[in-house]
Amino acid sequence: MAPRTTRTEKLDIRLTPEAKRVLAAAAQAERRSLTDFVLKSALGRAEEALADRRVFLLNPEQWETFIAALDAPPRDMPHLRNLLNEPSIFSGNSPS
Repeated sequence: MAPRTTRTEKLDIRLTPEAKRVLAAAAQAERRSLTDFVLKSALGRAEEALADRRVFLLNPEQWETFIAALDAPPRDMPHLRNLLNEPSIFSGNSPS
């Protein structure tokens, strides 16, 4: 089990009663405290927002491999091509 980290910082937010009700209902649905639900949700969204802004270092050989992968033509994926050409179940059109 991962070691627990003591929470020493506080974040205050102002929100509408409706927003608090929705958050509390979602927290209850996941059987979590409101604080835990909001913290985990906010941290997850923060990670998403930062994902493409992260710095990563590559040695020259890794860099060349990375650039070659970016420059390579796309692979043919027949199953994906077929899937994307089928009518969507949301379009209201049934498959022929």
